[in-house]
Amino acid sequence: MDTVVRFHPPAAPADPRLEALRAEALGLFDLPFNDLLFRAHTAHREHFDPNRVQRSTLLSIKTGGCSEDCGYCPQAARYHTGIDNQDLLPLADVVAFATAAKANGATRFCMGAAWRGPKQRDLEPVLEMVREVKKLGLEACCTLGMLKDGQAEQLRDAGLDYYNHNLDTAPEYYGEIITTRDYQDRLDTLDRVRGAGVHVCSGGIVGLGETRSERAGLLAQLASLDPQPESVPINNLVQVEGTPLAGTERLPWTEFVRTIAVARILMPKSMVRLSAGRQEMDEATQALCFFAGANSIFYGEKLLTTGNPDVARDDALLAALGIANG
Repeated sequence: MDTVVRFHPPAAPADPRLEALRAEALGLFDLPFNDLLFRAHTAHREHFDPNRVQRSTLLSIKTGGCSEDCGYCPQAARYHTGIDNQDLLPLADVVAFATAAKANGATRFCMGAAWRGPKQRDLEPVLEMVREVKKLGLEACCTLGMLKDGQAEQLRDAGLDYYNHNLDTAPEYYGEIITTRDYQDRLDTLDRVRGAGVHVCSGGIVGLGETRSERAGLLAQLASLDPQPESVPINNLVQVEGTPLAGTERLPWTEFVRTIAVARILMPKSMVRLSAGRQEMDEATQALCFFAGANSIFYGEKLLTTGNPDVARDDALLAALGIANG
């Protein structure tokens, strides 16, 4: 593999509120495990029914061939991961997938496209997909990359409920994972989404080789958004051969549960979504995540291009825990 020279921009002046949130997050991470989970579960009960989990389904509507260099992503064109490039799916196929998702209990249907950002000609058919998903009575969510001025408004007018755009990791670690865009690009798209009146879905990925301090930095950055994201997906890295992060030391399960708990405490009114990586989690770990405040999951056989627990397995787990759909 070619050596990649990382460019680290000069540090921006410290934001006192952000630094206070980071310190709070680190203090929470350092609590004894049971104390942290107690605090998180208490916060969860104050704002949500602890025995309900919202179910979403995610469909890759355009796969592979992305020009970005995200070190975790099998869809980047520069990596050899065995992913077949796929053009934008026909509208009829998307509607069929959404109909099946609703029949299986999903209440939100998310559509993801491997673009750096959509051109106008790319966006037009996606707008029609959003309209058709809404006709089914589902919430509609898209993740299409960085948005230009006016695009969030077009998605809003088509009926989009949520736009997903993850911050991925802490600002100071971002350049170790991605070099083809910068952190401000992410924040700018979130500003466009929020300005258009579309709900924000933004979280990150842990297990990228980051430190606990950097995990705290990610959660502090998310919690500092005003208003805070309505939905916060927490992903555990799914390692894919051919990507630069394949072979990274895996995050201990206790640290992942701690991350869910700290997210719940810092963002008490947000939906905290247990996202990528569930395929590798045992049921006890998932149950602890629900106790710690996770109240949304991706539901179905695939999460874009990586495995996700199938519907029957999820139904059995949620039934065993007495957790209803909602």
